[in-house]
Amino acid sequence: MPKRVLIVEDDATIRDTLTFNLKKEGYVVTVAQDGADAVARARSWRPDLILLDLMLPELNGLEVCRILRQEGNVPIIMLTAKESEVDKVVGLQLGADDYITKPFSLRELFARMTAVLRRSEQRDVRPEVEEDRLGRLRIDRAGRRAMVDDAELKLTPKEWELLAYLVRRPGRVFTREILLEQVWGYNYLGDRKTVDVHIRWLREKLGRFGKLGFEIVTVRGAGYRLDPIRDPAGNGERTAGAAQAS
Repeated sequence: MPKRVLIVEDDATIRDTLTFNLKKEGYVVTVAQDGADAVARARSWRPDLILLDLMLPELNGLEVCRILRQEGNVPIIMLTAKESEVDKVVGLQLGADDYITKPFSLRELFARMTAVLRRSEQRDVRPEVEEDRLGRLRIDRAGRRAMVDDAELKLTPKEWELLAYLVRRPGRVFTREILLEQVWGYNYLGDRKTVDVHIRWLREKLGRFGKLGFEIVTVRGAGYRLDPIRDPAGNGERTAGAAQAS
């Protein structure tokens, strides 16, 4: 079945060009010209993917992303003429799946769309193992939630996927390239620093809960490793979940 794409862009030339070329590629397309219309159309039309411009009237793209991410996991690729790293980081932190800076080639955009849609389909498949535990942390794979004791961590989709990937593989060192391939997709076209940024966010959010029974360690010259910390209370022991995955 053709994928449904919502284009949110106030520039008529860009909007019409994207609409024409996406339809030619077999996508079903609808458009919105401002942020308020984008939220309404996303709620009613239920797209498979949203191409979301950053600079919009009514509500800007970051605000639209924040609202939609609170309501679901529809994949979002942000489009922007801004090259500021701050804008990119904020967009990712709010839950955007990818980010592309204008001007961009259609070939690059289609590659990013394919990668994001593939990852979305993979995470919609019901996992065989629904829960992993490590120390005080519980990963609910069916519900895509992370819990510390009875409190839910407020994670973006990529933060959750990165944490869930590491929790299933404690003690193993992963390079940034491997994490990009496994969490973001093998043909992710973004910066390797994306991994560092997401690791920092995870550490900040996990750090608010004190000792958890594990820590995310930077292995100099190699990458990152999640280390269980075993204490007399057994907080570092893995109490449930799948066997070690490769």
